[in-house]
Amino acid sequence: MIILIDSYTEEKLAKSLIGRPGFFKLFYDTENCGCNGVLAIEIVEQPLETDIKVSVKKFTFLIDMQQESLFDKVLKLEADRTYPSFKVTSDSALYSTNVRIKDDRDIVLG
Repeated sequence: MIILIDSYTEEKLAKSLIGRPGFFKLFYDTENCGCNGVLAIEIVEQPLETDIKVSVKKFTFLIDMQQESLFDKVLKLEADRTYPSFKVTSDSALYSTNVRIKDDRDIVLG
């Protein structure tokens, strides 16, 4: 799998890490949804055994191997310039235009 990002998206992803290590997990969240799922990106500390790693510039994205078949082989991730969200598309599909990033890493207290 390949995930394409532009320089603006790269900048937004870096800001969301707030200087801490982490992985971006792209998945369909079906918890409390009552539907087929909502596309989400979470920042996690470690991959699970079932996660596939996808290198994207200086980041690592994770996709659960059971959900990999739900995505095309080449995805485009684009940060919205007017709203704190992302759009996920491919040449043949629009997955979502309002994907938010949720940070699930442990809180570091200073």
